[in-house]
Amino acid sequence: MSIDGILNVNKPEGKTSFNVVAWLKRLTGEKHVGHAGTLDPIATGVLPICFGQATRVVRFLTESSKTYLAQIELGVTTDTFDRQGKIIERGDPSGITVTQIKEALTAFQGVIKQVPPVYSALKHQGRRYYELARAGVPIKLKPRQVEIVNLELINCQPPLITINVDCSKGTYIRSLAHDLGQYLRCGAHLKNLIRLRCGPFRVEDALSLPQIEDAFQKSTWKEFLHPLDSPLSNWKATIVGKRNELSIRNGCSLPLDEAFLPSEQYCRAYNLDGHFIAVLHFIPEKKLWHTEKVFRPLQVGCPEQKGPCQI
Repeated sequence: MSIDGILNVNKPEGKTSFNVVAWLKRLTGEKHVGHAGTLDPIATGVLPICFGQATRVVRFLTESSKTYLAQIELGVTTDTFDRQGKIIERGDPSGITVTQIKEALTAFQGVIKQVPPVYSALKHQGRRYYELARAGVPIKLKPRQVEIVNLELINCQPPLITINVDCSKGTYIRSLAHDLGQYLRCGAHLKNLIRLRCGPFRVEDALSLPQIEDAFQKSTWKEFLHPLDSPLSNWKATIVGKRNELSIRNGCSLPLDEAFLPSEQYCRAYNLDGHFIAVLHFIPEKKLWHTEKVFRPLQVGCPEQKGPCQI
């Protein structure tokens, strides 16, 4: 029987996100397993793991905002922008004040252009950037638009500083650390990183690998699975009648109910029994809700509504 749901994993240092997925595949026997948002090996914290049908909502979870606790070392620049890289430059951070650091952090808040690290999992012509970098292939990286919603200085004990970062998808904290060092003219790299939040999943609720293994041995691990619609709880929800449920399952688009004008592109659809059945995508030009993804009925219960409506 297929396992459907999301496990909030607290990834340990030294493991890749792929390592964790592979381990859970072997442990559970489930073939369809994926993670939502890669964490570097030195990083720890929230790594949502999706099983079965939940792998179909990975994209929406990956696109959600994140929160990090980052420890940055001033005065040392590395080629990977973190402590695992080769030191390429040293600077003197001794004269940098707390006021200067706070002013620098302010400069990186908001919508900014950020160049990703050369040593990253992004692809160029089908090959990972880190593979090309290790092979000595020159790469010209293009800046990408990201949003730093909030940057807060948590601790300052030079040359180490700790910051809290609320940011959009695609933000590289390694690049932020490097760019901060360049701004302060002393260099810097990321020393430690904890992902505190990924969408609705928080580190205080995450399970360590030993906890998961213990729960698996006790046959209780499924109790920790979150419903596959949990990452979508901030969307509006709609309950559809039997006729529209059949239309959705046949991939048809639905006419817009004027009482359900969308503030988002997507909404959750449930049937009359309370089962989550689909993700619908609104098409403004046609004023239709297009069936984006359809799911087998999994759960019974009244969905959390954000402006209830039946179509």
